[in-house]
Amino acid sequence: MNAKLPDGISAFSPPALIATWFGSGLLPFAPGTWGSLAALPFAWVIHLWAGGIGLAIAAVVVFFAGLWASRAILNSSSVSDPSYIVVDEVAAQWLVLAPFAVEPWIYLAGFFLFRFFDVVKVWPASAIDRDLKGAWGVMLDDIAAAAYAIAVLYGVTQ
Repeated sequence: MNAKLPDGISAFSPPALIATWFGSGLLPFAPGTWGSLAALPFAWVIHLWAGGIGLAIAAVVVFFAGLWASRAILNSSSVSDPSYIVVDEVAAQWLVLAPFAVEPWIYLAGFFLFRFFDVVKVWPASAIDRDLKGAWGVMLDDIAAAAYAIAVLYGVTQ
């Protein structure tokens, strides 16, 4: 594990487990990529079990759990958007995949498209990342990036 949680926050506390998506955000090098990658098996199972609507609902639930967990972590941190918080990637990655078929190539394309738009931060993601502070800022810039990934993936699949 590379990143360090703030003092007083156990890696096994509910906020840390959610915010780091069960520790994937604590892995070295590109924690957002690890978080998105760790989201995929969960997405696959939820998608098979409950369909795209179920995955979209799960993404909303994880989004609000992420708000709560991020707020708890941020209250103990001096960093405004710590890289080890990756629950935002999970919620956004699930949103990217929800409208599409459960196909390996779609999951792979959705993963790479989301990672691209999350890193590049095309407007409004860049404005959200820059201007919106706190847990909402942590969570919403990735949702904006997900919208671009959905649009491109839709164009590719139609």
